[in-house]
Amino acid sequence: MTAVSNQQRMKNLIFLFMASFFTVPVIAQLKTTTVCNPFVVDILAGKVTGVEADFTQTQIKQVFPCSTSEEAESVSAKCGGFLFYKDKDIYFYTGRDYIEIGEKFKGKLSLPLMGAARNSLFKMLGNPKIKDVNWDAFQTQYGILILYYNKASRINKIQFSTKSTDTIKLCE
Repeated sequence: MTAVSNQQRMKNLIFLFMASFFTVPVIAQLKTTTVCNPFVVDILAGKVTGVEADFTQTQIKQVFPCSTSEEAESVSAKCGGFLFYKDKDIYFYTGRDYIEIGEKFKGKLSLPLMGAARNSLFKMLGNPKIKDVNWDAFQTQYGILILYYNKASRINKIQFSTKSTDTIKLCE
């Protein structure tokens, strides 16, 4: 009986050793998912959840750590540097101090501009400072707001900056 119990103990030890050997790598491979704060755009204040267009990449990453791509700010960078959140359709051009919001934006706008008709904006924004066939630029207290229109004259892109109409440089 002692031989059987010793043999059983040995099997139990081998089983425990093998079980612990296979579970440790599984635990080591677990990764946390970076969660971003909600994107809440205050059009009249020129902020996204408190982030302004002239914030640095480090300041933006503190609020929104889940960027999908980035380019460090430098003179040689095509757009001066950026942080993109493609899955949310919002883009921070940090080297040029402006923010761009696409028509598939996943967040909240303080003014319901996306998809709004061009001729419905006067009550909210007044007259544009510069008007073009495809866009209007509005002077704001923080800088400039540029609204782009599709063929149906509905807003399909929003850009805002701390720069003025004379000093803004957009990335193309």
